[in-house]
Amino acid sequence: METSNQTLISSNYYFISRSLVSAINNGGFNLHSPPVLRQPRRHLVKASVAAVEKKVALIRIGTRGSPLALAQAYETRDKLMASSSELAEEGAIEIVVIKTTGDKILSQPLADIGGKGLFTKEIDEALLNSEIDIAVHSMKDVPTYLPEKTILPCNLPREDVRDAFISLKATSLADLKAGSVVGTASLRRKSQLLHRYPSLSVLENFRGNVQTRLKKLNDGVVEATLLALAGLKRLNMTEHVSSILPIDDMLPAVAQGAIGIACRSDDDKMASYIAKLNHEETRLAVACERAFLLTLDGSCRTPIAGYACRDEDGNCLFRGLVASPDGTKVLETSRKGLYAYEDMVLMGKDAGEELLSRAGPGFFDS
Repeated sequence: METSNQTLISSNYYFISRSLVSAINNGGFNLHSPPVLRQPRRHLVKASVAAVEKKVALIRIGTRGSPLALAQAYETRDKLMASSSELAEEGAIEIVVIKTTGDKILSQPLADIGGKGLFTKEIDEALLNSEIDIAVHSMKDVPTYLPEKTILPCNLPREDVRDAFISLKATSLADLKAGSVVGTASLRRKSQLLHRYPSLSVLENFRGNVQTRLKKLNDGVVEATLLALAGLKRLNMTEHVSSILPIDDMLPAVAQGAIGIACRSDDDKMASYIAKLNHEETRLAVACERAFLLTLDGSCRTPIAGYACRDEDGNCLFRGLVASPDGTKVLETSRKGLYAYEDMVLMGKDAGEELLSRAGPGFFDS
């Protein structure tokens, strides 16, 4: 028989109450001789203690705490549970929320407080300190370098890479009146938007999670905003989308829509677990795009876009773009080749070198 301490105590109080009532009713209650409390049986206490023992997790997943980050962590957890019977057991996987500097400081542009690495730095440190076993990242937040003693060998299947237009006043960017304010913290979005629609205005540092930015829109802070469609899909919030921007109008960020999973380089067990989840087509596309970004030495101060995909012939088609922050200058290029790791990395690198040469010094300063 297994009974909790709370149940035992309740039973004792019930017994004492009945004793008191009986004594009073029979005139035999003595104020100077209070009744003796009966102790719970020893074997019941042991059963109670055994019942609350916590199972040690086999995998601790590190993630940011935003609703989107948690959705991605849960997606990873579910895929891990489906991949292994031992991971499907209750308590086998634990999700550890880690607040990053990028989450804490929302009043300044990312470029002013250190760039995109601020969304991964604390999680990387937790991984290296063995406080977590794997880290789940939005790949577009991951710097082109990885910390020593870590690897990122796994990408989950990529979501829709396009950007979504959201407004309460218009169905598309073209429908917005001149002077309308669009909120975005992304220089990539700002530069491409102003290049096509120079009559619009952009509110920069329009930061926060998806829910925060939608609230600002509803509060009338801006007339419209642009968000990654992938995030809205993962959050089941596509009902807010007014229209979807074609890739020809808004080339996506490098690795947009891709989730990456990292582990320590010496942890073969974790590497084996996450290897089962890897989607190779996504991994190769992301590698191509990140080679392009690395060559350009891109940061949050540089409007850069890049997208690699498989074409109808099964080959890789890569498109890359750099722009001046004000959108007055936009340079584009493309490459086509075999859908294979080495070929695709070389394509990304070659495209980056071309745009660097064409841009010349000072291009990003305007």
